[in-house]
Amino acid sequence: MLKGLLRSFTKLRPVRAPEAPSRPFRDLWPGDAARGARLLRGEFEYAGSVRPLLPSDEAGAPPIGWGDQDGAPPWRVAVHSFFWLRDLRTLGSDAARIRARALSADWLAIAHAPLASAPEVVGARISSWLGNWDFFAATAEDGFRRAIMQRLATDARDLIAALPAEAAHRGALVALKGALAAAVALDDDAFLQRCVRFLPPELERQFHPDGGHIERSPAQQMEALKDLIEIRNLLHGVEIEAPPHLTVALDRAAPALRSLRHGDGGLALFNGTRDENSAMVDLVLTQGQARSRAPLVLPETGFQRLQAGRTLVIIDCGAPPSQRAGATGPGGIPRGADRLAHAGTLAFEMSVGRERMIVNCGAAPAAEAGWRDALRATAAHSTLTLSDTNSAELRDSGLGRRPERVESERQEASGGQLLELSHDGYARAFGAIHRRRLYLSESGDDLRGHDRVEMAEGKPLPGFAVRFHLHPGVTASAQQDETAVLLRLPSGIGWRLRANGARVAIEESVHLGSDAKRSQQIALFATGDTGLVQWAISRVSLPAP
Repeated sequence: MLKGLLRSFTKLRPVRAPEAPSRPFRDLWPGDAARGARLLRGEFEYAGSVRPLLPSDEAGAPPIGWGDQDGAPPWRVAVHSFFWLRDLRTLGSDAARIRARALSADWLAIAHAPLASAPEVVGARISSWLGNWDFFAATAEDGFRRAIMQRLATDARDLIAALPAEAAHRGALVALKGALAAAVALDDDAFLQRCVRFLPPELERQFHPDGGHIERSPAQQMEALKDLIEIRNLLHGVEIEAPPHLTVALDRAAPALRSLRHGDGGLALFNGTRDENSAMVDLVLTQGQARSRAPLVLPETGFQRLQAGRTLVIIDCGAPPSQRAGATGPGGIPRGADRLAHAGTLAFEMSVGRERMIVNCGAAPAAEAGWRDALRATAAHSTLTLSDTNSAELRDSGLGRRPERVESERQEASGGQLLELSHDGYARAFGAIHRRRLYLSESGDDLRGHDRVEMAEGKPLPGFAVRFHLHPGVTASAQQDETAVLLRLPSGIGWRLRANGARVAIEESVHLGSDAKRSQQIALFATGDTGLVQWAISRVSLPAP
């Protein structure tokens, strides 16, 4: 009750809105000029979802794109967060500047659904306005600048009064970052001290001791590291010594991000992650002043790397994050750390040098529910699917039933690396445990696996399949005995997948990295009643095409 009274009192406090931010801001991250050009055509693309976004002078009254029914919640969050200013700034034309002002003026003039006032959205919007101030507002008319600063000041007052944000995911960190940026822009020491006070506990809540982010998503790992870098720069700009928690978080989060990269520099496609431009990942690591090498194990976050020769295998072997603070927020924004979680426990991805070979299907977090959840399903991951059932229950706000006990044991064996893994995601529905063994040889030319379904006494063994989704650049062809598949990488390097205890099939798949592309998958359909499928992926010499 005392906390609520404090918030109410703080919200009543008048806030002086200056003509412009008291200190210069600069958005560190480049946008996408192609997306900026698309905005000039009246379309906003976010995470593969494209919908209209038109100012009132083109759309008529009201403008198009701000409504409560315009797109899935993640798309609407991105629109109201003004992420798109970065794309228009990167485009850099006068037309882009005019479009940025027109859309911003429309947004200021109309009433919005509660989603636009959610703390993570407000925090992101404040950061976007300030980081792109010189581009879209500094030379605008006085009335426009005053309106932006007045709204920023009012939003900042309410946002800072509501700290700490209740969300259990990265949105709470985004809210705190935006609040801190506003406190600096408004030159308000009381606001600033309140933000700094909440920073250490929020960092402890957001990051595991191994540096991994609580959402267990490579994409969110990178975004959270960007948040840390921006917070560090904000504090340095006002000559406030950063709390040691921030230094520790930066020192740990950057190597953790490195551990989730493939040889091509992009991120592994787990839990809502799409292909990221490797140059962006490089920039984030450079800005983060990361020096440590990628760890082989993120024990608390639950990822492992097997690496030998030119071969790299990244495995998801952690329990899905919990649905802490389990409700949903305004406008349906999910509150739990599992908001982006996929049912992909024990899935792996494999790359050879700079070429990806075995992948997961990717993600479409801003798409409609059916398409989004198809990519979240267990069958869209390179792992075992029991009885065509997901290893975790997919819900709009995260996960319902999920693996609760996920075990992994790592050891060196005959010069190679061995992982013994298991999860209980099928225990409640089937009385089954999935056990997976992965062994990578010392040369990196041989990856062997055992996938076993271990049933409780008296329970019948359901049918199951082990899937290997192939990167679109990989060509697969079945061998005559139907127990093996030849794989050709774009460079011409050949590999063979062989299986025992299963029928081998090549089926269609889809890959949503940056764009949707047709691809293939190898499916091993278990035969017999042993509950065991054995397989091996080995390098072979192929004739020139």
